[in-house]
Amino acid sequence: MFERPNEGSSACVISINFGDTDFEESVQEIKELVLSADMKIVSIVNIKRSAPDPKYFIGSGKAEEVKLVIQESLADTVIFNHNLSPSQERNLEKYFNTRIFDRTALILLIFAKRAKSHEGKLQVELAQLDHLSSRLIKGWSHLERQKGGIGIRGGPGEKQLELDRRMLRLRIKQLKEKLDKLKRQRTIQRKKRNRSSVLNISIVGYTNAGKSTLFNQLTRANALAVNQLFATLDTTSRKLFIDEDVKCVISDTVGFIKSLPTTLIEAFKSTLEESSESDLLLHVVNMANSNHSDQIIAVNEILDEINASSIPQILVLNQIDKLDIKANHERDEYDRISAIQLSAKTGEGIELLKEAILEIYFSKQLAASNVFKENPLTNR
Repeated sequence: MFERPNEGSSACVISINFGDTDFEESVQEIKELVLSADMKIVSIVNIKRSAPDPKYFIGSGKAEEVKLVIQESLADTVIFNHNLSPSQERNLEKYFNTRIFDRTALILLIFAKRAKSHEGKLQVELAQLDHLSSRLIKGWSHLERQKGGIGIRGGPGEKQLELDRRMLRLRIKQLKEKLDKLKRQRTIQRKKRNRSSVLNISIVGYTNAGKSTLFNQLTRANALAVNQLFATLDTTSRKLFIDEDVKCVISDTVGFIKSLPTTLIEAFKSTLEESSESDLLLHVVNMANSNHSDQIIAVNEILDEINASSIPQILVLNQIDKLDIKANHERDEYDRISAIQLSAKTGEGIELLKEAILEIYFSKQLAASNVFKENPLTNR
């Protein structure tokens, strides 16, 4: 498992600009991620390069400069706003003589701190071990010593590295089996819901867009809603009461982020499938974020990856209370509400959202009763 930094660890944050148009946005995002991991930022280094250096990622000259910054700022952890190869991570850790976290490792650390449910903890552990297994390909020096003796710890002369690999493979297999069992249980529950007249809704969106605040506004629940990246990890479902005869179940899901680690998507697939099996997606967008258009694209890319891109989607343009905008809505070519400007915090525009949900609900009921030969929901 990952070696966790101490609470309040001091971090040096390094970002490299390879000519990215959204560089400033990514710098702000990595700072928020570091703070979400309960670390203190003591130094920030922004570097411009045309391409990564194979050995040190930032190049030997810059590595020497950064080493001085680390020593002067007394940082005990170095955070890279990029993904490093195992060899680059080892080289930098040895050169800086401090703990290195790349972007994936940092996000995994945050997920490990936030997971509360049994399944969430299993998913995070699986993602961590998948990430760690690639770091054991060559191993560190302490993993290369021979272990003598005979018994369950390995045969004569078996390397510690081989023992670690074997233990990792065994634990990964156990975790996958447990998660598969939970997935089968969820599939059975989902089939029961699908046979009923219940409309299944999932709230999706970029992390910290206001999904949990919207969830609380619609259900009067008390889900954690704070100004923090990845505040919600475990899927929460509640009944949504719009009208006495309307049955809806709405789920608050984990937030997405650019370059979400593949290991996390794979580990959380059983949870993310809750979205791919929904009748409707409420795609929450933080309108107050200047980069919200790119965030919409990032979320849609992940939805496509989990086979949820064809599900009817309502764009919920949130946080208009921070802008000089009134609640409003747009309709698509089928005259259904497709986008709504609202404030989940104040409740302005929530009635418009409920109206949009009702349109989808009654469309589903008509389709279920075979009034239409073809389901109009799939014709978006």
